[in-house]
Amino acid sequence: MNWIWFGLIVGSVVTAAFTGKMAEVTAASIDSAKSAVTLAIGLVGVMAFWLGMLRIVQVGGFLHTLARWLRPLMVRLFPDVPADHPALSAMIMNIASNMLGLGNAATPFGIKAMQELDSLNPHKGTATNAMVLFLAINTSNVALAPLGVIALRASIGSENAAGIWLPTLLATSFSTCVGILAAKLLQGLPVFSAGERTAGQEESASEIDLPDEETLGAEQPTSRPGCVLAMASVGAIGVAFLLFLQSGLSDGQTLGPLLRSAVSAWLLPVLIVVMLGYGIAKRVAMYDAMIEGAKEGFQVAIRIIPFLVAILVAAGMFRASGLLDVMIAGVQPLLGLIGFPAEALPMAILRPLSGSGAYAIMAEILQAEGPDSLVGYLVSTLQGSTETTFYVLAVYFGAVGVIRIRHALVAGLTADLAGVIGAVVAVQWLLAV
Repeated sequence: MNWIWFGLIVGSVVTAAFTGKMAEVTAASIDSAKSAVTLAIGLVGVMAFWLGMLRIVQVGGFLHTLARWLRPLMVRLFPDVPADHPALSAMIMNIASNMLGLGNAATPFGIKAMQELDSLNPHKGTATNAMVLFLAINTSNVALAPLGVIALRASIGSENAAGIWLPTLLATSFSTCVGILAAKLLQGLPVFSAGERTAGQEESASEIDLPDEETLGAEQPTSRPGCVLAMASVGAIGVAFLLFLQSGLSDGQTLGPLLRSAVSAWLLPVLIVVMLGYGIAKRVAMYDAMIEGAKEGFQVAIRIIPFLVAILVAAGMFRASGLLDVMIAGVQPLLGLIGFPAEALPMAILRPLSGSGAYAIMAEILQAEGPDSLVGYLVSTLQGSTETTFYVLAVYFGAVGVIRIRHALVAGLTADLAGVIGAVVAVQWLLAV
């Protein structure tokens, strides 16, 4: 990470010296630093809330139960993590949140998973194989509901806003498989070795003390009145949802667009009610659990500010210097050979660096080229098929103080490249059908 950060900043300054954009780079370094702190402060509330909600279901034992259900798959993927360790539960919640497009919910779960994985780390500061594999899956996670991109396409006037659903699903499925394979193959290379254990860190993962039952979320007895109340709440929401759909259909809206917009608006609130319903059914002191989880979320959000500042300043200088434009000009002749529109290249390059920057570029391209054009479909699919790899590395590793990332970046970027290739193939196939 040291060399990557150094290369982005020095390369940007050298390029700006030749392009005459030194003033823009100076302004970008200041503005990006401010944006990083603003972003981190914005994360405080989100992380406090969602880690509080996670604490409720964790105390009730749901994550423990869910991890047990998925244990056969997770144990095969993560043989270094004990089968009943809370890291598995947090990873499952993160992966499930990403699959549903709940990015705000996925980040707290992911950081929690990384903290639990770090409790098994025999040499602190160095990424373990499990950490790298988790990040590879996280940066290439299968997307079942790219609702944010669909909503943007609809707002711009797309005639088939949800047309990116199938290409995104295909591209992310491919990138996830490639990311897992890359992480597994690279972990044994000498250049990515974990290094020597330091003094006092000779114990194996199986010998490290695991969290107690309260932290793990042991199975709790079920309250019959609580179950009735929870089911009644979910049932009431279901009836309200059907009435909402009926009202929209009576106003002349078609079922497909109405259902997509309804799911986008209702998904997070319904998830919150379901988690609270589980808590009351399991007799959890929900307010107390929420406060405890929120305290942890607040502390984590503050702790990642330095890492966000470092990576976002480098990304901002990279864009402002014109180095991105130079890279595009250098590879543009090769793009036609693989059917990749040159107009979409800034999106593909910037996506691993900055989620907000890539989103802004996607909006600009959709408005300029049209949301239902080849370029429009491609950039929309890229937004849903790839991840801000550098951001994820900075936030997740920053939360546990990992500075030696080993093969995490290579595996993540390999998954991103697979997502780009998968997006191109899937979109061309879709438009050809």
